[in-house]
Amino acid sequence: MSPHDDTPRHPAAATGSAHSADTGTARSDAAGPGTARSDAADPGTARSDAARPYVYARRALVEPDWRRLPGWRGVTEAQWRDAQWQRAHCVRNAAQLSAVTGDLLQDALLADLAADHARYATMSMLVTPQLLNVMAPDETDDPAAFTAAFLANPVRRYLVPVASDRHPVWPSHPRAQRDSLHEAEMWAVEGLTHRYPTKVLAELLATCPQYCGHCTRMDLVGTSTPQVVKARLTLRPVDRQELMLDYLKRTPAVRDVVVSGGDLANMPWPRLEAFLLRLLELESVRDIRLATKALVGLPQHWLQPSVVEGVGRVAAVARARGVNLAVHTHANHARSVTPLVAEAAGALLAAGVRDVRNQGVLMRGVNATPHDLLDLCFALHGEAGILPYYFYVCDLIPNAEHWRTPLHQARHLQEAIMGHLPGYATPRIVCDVPYVGKRWVHQAAAYDRERGVSYWTRNHGIGLEPPGPERRFPFYDPIDTLPEPGRRWWASQKGES
Repeated sequence: MSPHDDTPRHPAAATGSAHSADTGTARSDAAGPGTARSDAADPGTARSDAARPYVYARRALVEPDWRRLPGWRGVTEAQWRDAQWQRAHCVRNAAQLSAVTGDLLQDALLADLAADHARYATMSMLVTPQLLNVMAPDETDDPAAFTAAFLANPVRRYLVPVASDRHPVWPSHPRAQRDSLHEAEMWAVEGLTHRYPTKVLAELLATCPQYCGHCTRMDLVGTSTPQVVKARLTLRPVDRQELMLDYLKRTPAVRDVVVSGGDLANMPWPRLEAFLLRLLELESVRDIRLATKALVGLPQHWLQPSVVEGVGRVAAVARARGVNLAVHTHANHARSVTPLVAEAAGALLAAGVRDVRNQGVLMRGVNATPHDLLDLCFALHGEAGILPYYFYVCDLIPNAEHWRTPLHQARHLQEAIMGHLPGYATPRIVCDVPYVGKRWVHQAAAYDRERGVSYWTRNHGIGLEPPGPERRFPFYDPIDTLPEPGRRWWASQKGES
């Protein structure tokens, strides 16, 4: 479906759409298929996990056999490697998930999934077969065992969230906002966020091949849900791109362009190549980063000969001009890094891309332990040729509290992973602070652990100032991780939010 059927998004309208989210109603029906939580969901787990020394053991990447699932028993390898087959067989709702898994998923989980879409989801469900295939890869026969494994799977937790995953009292933080980073407020032209002195973000489109439940651009990306009527890009793509290029011509201080969306894999390659070649004509542009989660979610796209050849043409021009061309992707758990992902990353590197880097999101129940982070980093760096680059503290979007980690845990995780990877492949854990930008988690100017409020400063004047005289910018821990006095304080503020 096209995102162009919903409400306009532009700088003047964005302020109204970036409202504080409803904190939700406390639920007494927390029991259900999603009640059991993995150890990683506990913010104290990182410390108990660290008590066990991490012992590196090389692990081969695995592509689970998709034919174990009833709906895909007749799917050939040629079909599986075909990007169009993958797109055509994405799973969009509980009924389609049931069609793929047959009797293996119990009805209670499917009902839990439908309840989440009706009550909490900020992103529509859209999962590629590639990613669905890494959920419960070892269970095939017993419905109870398969359902339990599927529910506990870390990739499932952020791609197929269920209602009982959400926190029963605090599904949203009172300070959560739809456009949590205020990107639309900082648009120089539609879709071009100028947030840093020398860098811009170019959002070329508002769709992806798959949707992550924790998406920081949930205000704009994807189709509407019962909770979120999406904003939309209003200009024709060609007009929007012309305005972006014109702004960059007039703003030579910008040397670094992140080309994103949405996901570039959803843009027809000839159009993307034409835009990139025009971008490379600008003498001021020295870095171009192509953002695509599809390298992990739909590696088949980046393995298409026409796309690989096109990347080679763009890379050759970039190399001749001395421009750094890199690809940024998004993997959150080692299970999502498969041989096809490694093959696609290798194809991009062979085509001439300087680096393929990973920007993950730190999430409870997914990767918020030293062991999970290190397993992922070694799978990326050692087996797939993808450089671990950033892990973001999950942003303050609505209904994300069960994913988010407190700052002190993020700091501990950064310390815990040091010394295991080569320095150049050791990811930085960062907090993307509204009106400030990315900051290493140890850079907070002050931190109130009781109420879970950290304060940050910035070193540049690009971007809008928030209302009021405050020049320290707050960020907030998830309330359920706070000590009891802090939780009581936030509960007392509910009526004032």
